[in-house]
Amino acid sequence: MKIIGITGGVGAGKTQILEYLNNKYGATICQADAVGKKLQKKGTECFDAIVAHFGTEILDAKGELDREKLADIVFSDKVELSILNSIVHPAVKEEIYKKIAKEERKNTNLFILESAILIEDHYEEICDELWYIYVEDSIRKKRLIYARGYDSKKVDDIIAAQLPKSMFMKHCDRVIDNSNTFEETKIQLDKIVADL
Repeated sequence: MKIIGITGGVGAGKTQILEYLNNKYGATICQADAVGKKLQKKGTECFDAIVAHFGTEILDAKGELDREKLADIVFSDKVELSILNSIVHPAVKEEIYKKIAKEERKNTNLFILESAILIEDHYEEICDELWYIYVEDSIRKKRLIYARGYDSKKVDDIIAAQLPKSMFMKHCDRVIDNSNTFEETKIQLDKIVADL
């Protein structure tokens, strides 16, 4: 089984690429973010640790995490972000290891792990290759403002909290440019998958 890590900044179009790899090549997709959200549900160890640190004011009316409030705190404070990450990331990694083991037993050919923090969390240790989805910042910014309704300050904060392009380029085995039409991106993906 090939384990491919896909990363890139917010608004790079990773979701569309994952859907394509799943539909065309039957790849099993694992999104670290989705795993993390599940592990932060009310009643979990992660949830309890997050509330113990950040306080009950980050909860919504149902007593679940208010992701918006938490994001406002951590994206403007690197120390708080690293505390949140130290609670969530080890648990996510453990869960991903379990998923990989399960897929290996099912004889899956292609396992795609998507995470914005593959590099920071040293996922090269478990992935055969890391792929960087590149999109010019100006295009990412437009996509986030139109598609997600973020204001430009929020977009700038999120982009500033992520690794610079040079770090992605240094640590990733392949670069997929998703700045143009998706047809052009598909051609790059087909060529890379054929190479594997």
